[in-house]
Amino acid sequence: MNLRALRTFVEVVRQGGFSQAAEVVSLTQSSVSKAVRTLEDELGVPLLSRIGHRSELTDAGEIVYRRALSLLAERRDMIDEIDDLRGLKRGTLRLGLPPVGCGVLFAQMFVTYRERYPNIDIALTEHGSKRLRECLEDGEVELAALLLPVADHFQYQAVRKEPLVVVLPAGHALAKRKWLDFTALADAPFILFEAGFALNGIIMAACERKGVAPRVTARSGQIDFIVDLVTAGLGVAFLPRMLALKHRHPGIVLVPLREPQTDWHISLAWRSHTHLSSAARAWLDLAREVHGGPAVTL
Repeated sequence: MNLRALRTFVEVVRQGGFSQAAEVVSLTQSSVSKAVRTLEDELGVPLLSRIGHRSELTDAGEIVYRRALSLLAERRDMIDEIDDLRGLKRGTLRLGLPPVGCGVLFAQMFVTYRERYPNIDIALTEHGSKRLRECLEDGEVELAALLLPVADHFQYQAVRKEPLVVVLPAGHALAKRKWLDFTALADAPFILFEAGFALNGIIMAACERKGVAPRVTARSGQIDFIVDLVTAGLGVAFLPRMLALKHRHPGIVLVPLREPQTDWHISLAWRSHTHLSSAARAWLDLAREVHGGPAVTL
C-alpha cells in the first residue's frame, strides 16, 4: 500500500476537502482525487461519501483513517531511529510551534541550534494549540509547544510561565488601576485570539468562574493587529506579560490581571512511550539551557 496515497487521504480528511489537501501535500486537486480513488480501488470499498462540496468518512474510511495515522507515525518513528544511528550528523527535527510567543521564546534557539548541529534539518509546523495537539498525536511533529496542562498521553518539559496582563488603550477609565480582574472588566468589550488558540480557553474559563459573560468584539491571530485594535479603542486584550512588554508603546497601558489559573505556562511536549530522536533531545537540552533566566517585571 502506497504511504504517499495514505498521507494524501489523511490530509483530505484533516483539511476537509480535496482542494485544501492539495495545497498541503503540494499536488494538484486532480492528483489528490486520483490518489484517493486508487486507494479505494485497492481496498475495494468507498472511503468517502461525497455530499455536494463536502466529503464525509464512510465506516471503512474511519478504519483506514485511524490505521493510516498509526502507519504514518510508525514510519516517522522508524526514520527518527535510523537518524539516531548517525548521531547528530544527519536527521530532522520535526517541531510544532504556535504563532503566539514563538518568536520571543525560540528565535535565538534556532540560531544556536543551527550553529551546533548544521546538518540537522528543521521541519517547522505552525498552528494554534488545538491543531498542534493533533499533529503531535498523529506523529506529524515530534515536539510541540503547548500550554499546560497537557493531556495524560503526553510528556512535557516546562519552558516559560508568564502571568497575563490586560492591554488597554491609553486614557481608558481603568488604565490607572494597579491590577484588574474580570469583575472589573465585565462591561469591557474583549479582543481575543482566533478560535483554536489555547489562551482563549484560559480567559473564558476564568470569566465563567467569576460569572462574567464577556462580549467579544473582535478576534485575530496576529498580536500586532490585536494591539492596534486596542490602541484604536475597540476593546481590551490579554497577553502574556513578556509579549505585552515587547509590543508596548505610548498608545496602550498594561495592567496586571489578578485572576487564579490564568498563567500562560508553555511547555515542549511529546508523545509518551515513543522514541524521542537525538535531534529532539538536543532541542530539549537547549531549551533548558536558554530558558533558565529570571522573570521580567512590569
